[in-house]
Amino acid sequence: MKTPILGGAYVARSVNAAANRMVNLFPEVVPEGGKEPAFLQRCPGLRLVATVGEGPIRGMWKFGDFLYVASGGKLYRVDGNFAATELGLINGSGPVSMADNGIQLFVACNPSAFIYNANTGVFAQITDPDFPGAVTVGYLDSYFVFNEPNSQRVWVTSLLDGTAIDPLDFASAEGNPDNIVSLMVDHREVWLFGNNTVEVWYNAGLADFPLARIEGAFMETGCLAPYSVAKLDNAVFWLGSDARGNGIVYRNQGYNAQRVSTHAIEWQIQQYGVLNDAIGYSYQQDGHSFYVLTFPTAQATWVFDVATGAWHERAFWDGVQYRRHRSNCQANFAGQVLVGDWENGRVYAFDPEVYQDGNDEQRWLRSWRALPTGQNTLKRTAHHALQLDCEAGASAFFDTASASINWIAFGLGILQYSVGTQPGSSIMGEKFNGRMLGDVDNTGSVVLADATTVLSYAAGNPVSEPVRNYLQITATEILFANPSKYNAYISGTVNVGTSRAMLRWSDDGGHTWSNEHWASMGKLGEYGKRVIWRRLGMTTKLRDRVYEVSGSDPVKIAIMGAELSVTPTSA
Repeated sequence: MKTPILGGAYVARSVNAAANRMVNLFPEVVPEGGKEPAFLQRCPGLRLVATVGEGPIRGMWKFGDFLYVASGGKLYRVDGNFAATELGLINGSGPVSMADNGIQLFVACNPSAFIYNANTGVFAQITDPDFPGAVTVGYLDSYFVFNEPNSQRVWVTSLLDGTAIDPLDFASAEGNPDNIVSLMVDHREVWLFGNNTVEVWYNAGLADFPLARIEGAFMETGCLAPYSVAKLDNAVFWLGSDARGNGIVYRNQGYNAQRVSTHAIEWQIQQYGVLNDAIGYSYQQDGHSFYVLTFPTAQATWVFDVATGAWHERAFWDGVQYRRHRSNCQANFAGQVLVGDWENGRVYAFDPEVYQDGNDEQRWLRSWRALPTGQNTLKRTAHHALQLDCEAGASAFFDTASASINWIAFGLGILQYSVGTQPGSSIMGEKFNGRMLGDVDNTGSVVLADATTVLSYAAGNPVSEPVRNYLQITATEILFANPSKYNAYISGTVNVGTSRAMLRWSDDGGHTWSNEHWASMGKLGEYGKRVIWRRLGMTTKLRDRVYEVSGSDPVKIAIMGAELSVTPTSA
């Protein structure tokens, strides 16, 4: 029988009711002609592209041909080669909000704010005595629009000049006596998020203050976390709050708030002690539009996929437990979806062909009930085998236990290997994956464990720029290129690792778990490898079973389904 492994994350208040956890996996619907109506695929890994300042990365914004990065207490300008130039100091330690008017970049640090003029290169704090401070900022029709901290007031700057503030250029959102906690400019409308309500304004071109309320654009659903607001799918998403409670995730449908979170997601959110520090961002990749919502204090990250309407967890595995995802903010720059690290100055690219988070493993997990909904008759069942219908043998990695190369080279020796369909080269020497693994002379030994960055190296002349960040090596044979020219040879072997998946189960609804059971997912090219576990025992008193499959090897994961061989009993 087919066991219902597909779907989204849904762990209910009672795991006996639902215990469908999904970490670092997300479903994709196959509209027609597929083996199954959907499949689960691995979330994109993090490929390091730059280290900007000391971090954390508080915000990023593409302006012109550059990426502007708020890292720690400084603002940087990053070019297309990811070379960073420090522009100046900024205040605060939390997230920042940024917007540009084509000439100036406005950086709101709550409460202080800064302006960088791209034409003059001048970067300075806004010192206008009429500037009241800014929490979030947007751009509308040549104005910077921002909300004043701890107030109902929304302000505009002078036309195309964020440094000049008229003391009368403000208005109050008075549809309800709650403070504005955040704003977002979307489709040339200014969304003003209060604690309990939302108002939408537009540029009416009025003489005294240009903005005016849109009649009827008023929602009695407010915003709990200022930095949870993000634009996606021609809508605005946010973490909600109103006079009746907190913790529902909304998107707008016209001028109405539409709930997108589930009871399970809302129950999870309610368990977190601090909610108002939530950070939201959005991005699109391969047709999937994601709203990413992180709770820093609670160390949790939830992701909503507009394409399927399903939720999943994104998480960083610290070797012991899952923590919040490493990403803190997002920008689309240099043809890549970039995210900044919440803990340091690293900027990564979301890469679907990278299967780890920087130099750390990415651990995926899926749990689900063995029997489909409504088919549990509360009789004991004997579970003979579980087969994972997945793509096996799709990629490979160096086995950390045995992958090593010993070499003796005279002159310049180049190790040649195949990376997919693209040839690459690296000289074994001073650096591999950024670690000191060998001597700087031409004789030595190197362990190729966790190879993520290929570096070119000539004796005495290391090159620090990576040729290509890469997680899986698709060759089993490594040779010197043109040995007659370089008079070099290599001895030793490289063993390509066999990826594995781990299975365990719970017979009490998801409260306690069995021992770990491992199965091979095949080496590179073993496309017909069956991923199967046998002799799985019999359900016990509760007559229920929850399975959990997980793994962390840096290989492609695509799960089309699972087949369970089970026999009912009369007990």
